[in-house]
Parts: sequence; C-alpha cells; structure tokens
Amino acid sequence: MSVDLTPSGTRGFRVPKVPRLLRKPLYGLLHVLLNRAVRRRGGHLLNLTTIGAQSGTSHTVPLSWFPDGDNAWLVVASYGGAARHPAWYINMAKRPDQVWIELGGRKIKGRPESLKGSEREQAWQRIVAVAPQYDHYQQQTDREIPVVRLTPAE
Repeated sequence: MSVDLTPSGTRGFRVPKVPRLLRKPLYGLLHVLLNRAVRRRGGHLLNLTTIGAQSGTSHTVPLSWFPDGDNAWLVVASYGGAARHPAWYINMAKRPDQVWIELGGRKIKGRPESLKGSEREQAWQRIVAVAPQYDHYQQQTDREIPVVRLTPAE
C-alpha cells in the first residue's frame, strides 16, 4: 500500500502564484470560506498533514473527503483541474509514512493508498455523483486525477 506519483498533465487550470508574505493569512481565510461552503453543501472536511518532500517541514491542508466504508476516507488530488499535482499529494507519495488526519477533533496517523483501475473508477463515480465539480476538474486537465484512500495506521 502506497501512493503512486502519477504523471503530471500538459494542460489544465493555472494556479495563481501567491506571494510568500500573504500565504498564511490568505490560506487561513480560504480555509474558513472553504469550510463554510463545503458544510453548506452537506460535505465533509478533514485536515491532512504531510511532511514536505523537499523542505521536510509540516504542512496542513483542509480537504473534502468521501466515506469509503468503516474508518476509511477518500480524498481527491484534483488541484482544481491543474496540470500538476497538489503539493500534499507529492509529499504523501514521497513520505507515505508521515501522514496525519485530523477529523472530528482527533488527530491520527494515516496510511494512504492510491486507488487504481476499476477500484479507482468505482470510487470516482461515487465521488462525482455527490460532488460533480470533480468531473469538471477532470475535463480541464489531461492527467488522471488521483484518488487516495486514507485509513488509520496500525
């Protein structure tokens, strides 16, 4: 069980560059707005903490998640349909043993696993049925958007 770093695309949404000085305040505001928007639509958020593949520093991001049976959560590395993968996905692929999930007031060590083939396709169909924006993101890029299952590490 691991996270496979799939190829980046050649086309997709252009993620704007944010000056370093504005990142923390802006990301804090975006976190609050994202949390409100997701909850308003009946969705769920978790905080995912990874360790930077190059920097070695801790990074926490809020992510929408989708249930996958008991004690398992699916997250989507869409990055809004960008040609490249989000940093959290790259960090997770490079350091799969250094992943933490914060959900419902508790923080646990996580075990990530890339979904592939028919298992990914079935999960993808369940995800886009409740969150159709992910289908739009997939149409914006030529990379296959990864779906990752998170489970508690034992």
